[in-house]
Amino acid sequence: MLAVMKFGGSSVADLDKIRNVAEQCIKKWREGNQVVVVLSAMGKTTDKLLSQAAQISDMPSRREMDMLLATGEQVSVSLMAMTMIQMGVTAISLNAWQVPMYTSSAYQNAKLKRIDTERIQKELDSNKIVVVTGFQGVNKYEDVTTLGRGGSDTTAVALAAALHADVCEIYTDVDGVYTADPRIVPNARKKQEVTYEEMLELASLGAKVLHNRCVEMARRYNVKLVVKSSMMPGEGTVVKECTKMEKMLISGVATDKNIAKISVSGMKNDPESTFKLLNLMAGNNLNIDVMIQSLDHDGTKTLTFTVARADMLVAVKLLEENSSVLGNVEVSCQEDVAKVSVVGAGVSANAGVAAKMFEALSGAGINTDMITTSEIRITAVVREDEAETAMRAVHDRFAEEWM
Repeated sequence: MLAVMKFGGSSVADLDKIRNVAEQCIKKWREGNQVVVVLSAMGKTTDKLLSQAAQISDMPSRREMDMLLATGEQVSVSLMAMTMIQMGVTAISLNAWQVPMYTSSAYQNAKLKRIDTERIQKELDSNKIVVVTGFQGVNKYEDVTTLGRGGSDTTAVALAAALHADVCEIYTDVDGVYTADPRIVPNARKKQEVTYEEMLELASLGAKVLHNRCVEMARRYNVKLVVKSSMMPGEGTVVKECTKMEKMLISGVATDKNIAKISVSGMKNDPESTFKLLNLMAGNNLNIDVMIQSLDHDGTKTLTFTVARADMLVAVKLLEENSSVLGNVEVSCQEDVAKVSVVGAGVSANAGVAAKMFEALSGAGINTDMITTSEIRITAVVREDEAETAMRAVHDRFAEEWM
């Protein structure tokens, strides 16, 4: 059996934890399996590097940021391989460019395009544990690129797909997928299994256990995905196409504080103005999530939407520089917002879901700013300092679903 095992930063935060991970990987290898290990940077390494860059510039070069951030994973994989060798097994660490893993050229948010598996397969056939840097790749210019926060999950699933692995195990600091973040909601329940579609929504809406791009890739290539704890033994949660359990009304509640709200006012009230704005954002690799449009008293319209908080300054600058193209618009932004969402296959089929959600928010005295829905989720934008209270209130309202 070929297994891809991915460990996040908290799982390899220090040398003791690296040894603990090494023991788990070696155990699987000694059971007769081929093992590929994908690692994130140690602990808060990425945050420290981001902080150092911020001291130099508010908007540092994206290419140079990728050069900087990619160093974190190189440290963790080399220390892991050293530890495994010291423990008496054969292991080798590889950077993304040594595999190689080819990506697009969108620095800080690159997309994986192709993985050459010859080098990894050669090392596996030599009975080695292969330890690979997550989160990064190399583009057509031979520059290092990164896949965005949480991109190590995507690396692991992509390798599992390319190598036709039997399983991709994602190890985190929680022992599976819960109905809500157990660190915020004490009575959250662990799920034995969840569908790709539900997990994709939960990941996109702030559930930090998996990266949404990795879930989408797992669904596309039918990769068996298992979420486990690196600290506690257990079966974890299986993410797959269909589940054996009956469809519950709600699968989980998620919150995302890493967003910002941008309003663009003074736009012409015609279809072309909206197209120009959205095309401008898309052309600069800036993703828009929740979006509403309103008509102003003077006949113009205002488009309000959310973006990743890390993209806020770039987006505002881009919109201001293109104000004349968009119709001499005014741009404003707000950081102290968050998304609270309910996710489940029963959302579209049950009219009472929205009523229950907003009953819970009302009971907690929480007002909503923006609302969006899909077939399997309802999302509300609230004040950031009320996000966790909102999450607990909504979770409690649906608690009977998970009893």
